[in-house]
Amino acid sequence: MIIPYTISQIPDIAKQLIVSVPSKILCFYGEMGAGKTTLIKALVKELEGSGSTSSPTFGIVNEYHKENGDLLGYHFDFYRLEDESEAWDLGLEDYLSADTWIFMEWPEKIKGLLPETRTDIKIEILDEKTRRLTIL
Repeated sequence: MIIPYTISQIPDIAKQLIVSVPSKILCFYGEMGAGKTTLIKALVKELEGSGSTSSPTFGIVNEYHKENGDLLGYHFDFYRLEDESEAWDLGLEDYLSADTWIFMEWPEKIKGLLPETRTDIKIEILDEKTRRLTIL
């Protein structure tokens, strides 16, 4: 599935993804500034997440909860990892075994550890305001 979209369409793209992805483990590929974090923020909001959403670049992982306090999911940013073993040290295996949403930025940094049951999403910059999302 290939979907071109603008910033104003992000909430609709998030709704589409939630109902169409075959897995709750979403791996986001795209260059810096493509809009991976922005789309994840929209997904968390659409899934009734509470609190603020930001990229966990320095903390590696953020935990999100629903408005009622239930766990919504985890958001990983593997950009700063030097080695796949660092993901294991974070307890990645435990996170992946949880029945919850998992959002991963820069999953190519841990490609040998990615589960088979995942949805790969590529975001490309078409111009300043337009992106192309491809579900692989």
